[in-house]
Amino acid sequence: MECINNSEQLLAACTALAKHDYVTVDTEFLREQTFWPHLCLIQLAGPNHEFLIDPLAKGIKLDAFYDLMADLDTVKVFHSGRQDIEIIFNKAGLIPTPLFDTQIAAMVCGFGESVSYVNLVKKILGIDLDKGARFSDWSSRPLSNKQLAYAIADVTHLRDIYVFLLNELHVSGRSEWLLEEMSTLSSAETYHTSPRNAWKRLKMRVKNKVSLAILIELAAWRETVAQSQDLPRNRILRDEALYDIANQAPTTVEKLGRLRSLSQGFSRSIKAKEIIEVVKRGQLQPLNKIPPLPNGRQLSAEASALIDLLKVLLRANAARHRVAPRLIADNNDLEAIAMEEKPDIPALRGWRNELFGIDALKLRDGTTALTVEKGRVVTIKL
Repeated sequence: MECINNSEQLLAACTALAKHDYVTVDTEFLREQTFWPHLCLIQLAGPNHEFLIDPLAKGIKLDAFYDLMADLDTVKVFHSGRQDIEIIFNKAGLIPTPLFDTQIAAMVCGFGESVSYVNLVKKILGIDLDKGARFSDWSSRPLSNKQLAYAIADVTHLRDIYVFLLNELHVSGRSEWLLEEMSTLSSAETYHTSPRNAWKRLKMRVKNKVSLAILIELAAWRETVAQSQDLPRNRILRDEALYDIANQAPTTVEKLGRLRSLSQGFSRSIKAKEIIEVVKRGQLQPLNKIPPLPNGRQLSAEASALIDLLKVLLRANAARHRVAPRLIADNNDLEAIAMEEKPDIPALRGWRNELFGIDALKLRDGTTALTVEKGRVVTIKL
């Protein structure tokens, strides 16, 4: 293991890693007290190399690292890499390409939903990892030997896991499945932090389109303030307060001060005056330009019962084919199958249709039923 604290060392390390087919990647960062993640450490490993990079070292430039992340000849391997990729995207404007996420690959290969790195190392390699340094202060220097050992283990074992899962995907013929699942992780839209889209992160706990218009404006205001002050969103205003303000629509600081979701004295703050202006701005938005409210499906007793049967079928088929149920269908898919004559959903296309969709439609239409044989749920033709 080599610790890197200057640009020259980093260039040499990345040049060596670029000669390999893949590189495993992880980062350590802090963001509990900030909006933007504070990058504290980068871990890299190739088949014969292991490096820890200190991005806090004086004068170091990370250009060589970002060049490696963009190298089309080297696969970048992460485990549950969304936050790591978000850091790279925000700092360098790029998404590591080609990309391989072992958590997603593990779901495709039947290791369960959202399997942790610790559990995957245990299941595949039979190794128990010490995660005692997980919640360390990674911004402190010098890092302890325990921290360094913890950090490098996140990429060294990842090499063997990657090779194992790559072979599993090849043998099972599921490589294309993984590519489809990686599309969200590989999309720049996943990492954009435009204030105008901030409302999409929220649950739609609003009563009408006027409330939604106000919520959209409030979310954009909070996102802008959080980014400019580099503070977590909830330090500016909690989600519950956003919903309360959107639904009550106070137009004076006095009315705002009566909301129970806000702390005592909040109405005397500068933020209170800004929020009142935001509420008024939301009320003036043309309703025909406001997105429709989410449809709350009213499920009949029969539809609810059918959805329960579809869930049993989904779990049974997923177990039989060794793939995580969430990759095949979600609750929205099951509701659509139960309530729509010709639903246009992912669960009825491609490999998902073969594993589940065909059986699901037959179950819905009454041409098959579920039974138990030797402890396993199976379908029978009627």
